[in-house]
Amino acid sequence: MIRSNLINMYQHGVKQTLKAGSAVFGASAIFLLIAPRLFLDLLDLESNDQMVWSMRMIAITLIALAGNMWQNSKLNNNALGLRFVARLMLFSATALGVLTLLIPAKITIFTGVYAAIGFLFAISYLINLTRK
Repeated sequence: MIRSNLINMYQHGVKQTLKAGSAVFGASAIFLLIAPRLFLDLLDLESNDQMVWSMRMIAITLIALAGNMWQNSKLNNNALGLRFVARLMLFSATALGVLTLLIPAKITIFTGVYAAIGFLFAISYLINLTRK
């Protein structure tokens, strides 16, 4: 019973972070579908047909991720499942920030903002996972 109460204390924050992340990934997916060349230009990456195709493929994956994040934010009575999702997203958000900074191009303002968003989500997951 005590363990259950401790697990329940962070759930609201994790759920809110999942919802916000879902919205951000959903918006990114739409951006990548509509204007992949602009996205590539903002990252100072080459904008050829192969890269545009890759961005659109990533967009479809982001749509699936956004939907799964939204659905997982609705988990009730499954604290361990929610904790697993939060840990996975903590890793993924951190990796997104790191890989964005390792971009094989000049770091632009957009690149920095994009990496910062990943790190901010990672911090939010970490805070909500460790909050007692």
